[in-house]
Amino acid sequence: MTAWNIFEIMGIVAFAVSGALTGIQKRLDVFGVLVLALITAIGGGVMRDVIIGNTPPLTFRDPTFFIISLVVTIGVFFTYRWLERYKNTIQIFDAIGLGAFTATSAKLALVHNLDSVCIITTVSVITGIGGSVIRDVIVKEIPYVFRQEVYAITAIIGAMTFYYSQMYFASPIPLYLCFTITTGLRLCCIKYGWNFPVIGRDSEESITDSQKSGHNF
Repeated sequence: MTAWNIFEIMGIVAFAVSGALTGIQKRLDVFGVLVLALITAIGGGVMRDVIIGNTPPLTFRDPTFFIISLVVTIGVFFTYRWLERYKNTIQIFDAIGLGAFTATSAKLALVHNLDSVCIITTVSVITGIGGSVIRDVIVKEIPYVFRQEVYAITAIIGAMTFYYSQMYFASPIPLYLCFTITTGLRLCCIKYGWNFPVIGRDSEESITDSQKSGHNF
């Protein structure tokens, strides 16, 4: 088993756990949780394959990812109470999945002779955030990437690291660097609360405070 295969499996497992936990928190039934886990795990990869012309998507040609997602989801059914004891569990698994998919997608783009920093970065970001965006839209939440969360930027930095490092280091070192930097940055954002500013936030808060004060009178 190569480093690429390991990262692919890590990404599938991490995003499947993230999707399953989200489904459980949103009180979906068993089928709903399973579907959400599958979409989170394979959604970004399907979008990537369509974009780079790797069709039909790998997920539909090889059922391995479906099977892994199914097994992981069943495991979450029995362990979710234990997992939920830890703060930010979903975000931590999301960070691991983001790093793994960013790295493998950058490598796959290069394998398909898409040797351009713009293409590699775009494909990596779409793969890394695609499943999570679809998951959040389904459960009617604003995706992390569209909030003040520093999310997609970490994938961009990781993908660019892969592109430039592969010029100087032999495989699989660029893969490791991309995964480590993307996941590490995302975990730092979670731990230290690094966020982008929200436009108009102060004015909205001021209006809200004024309204509350008016009601008090």
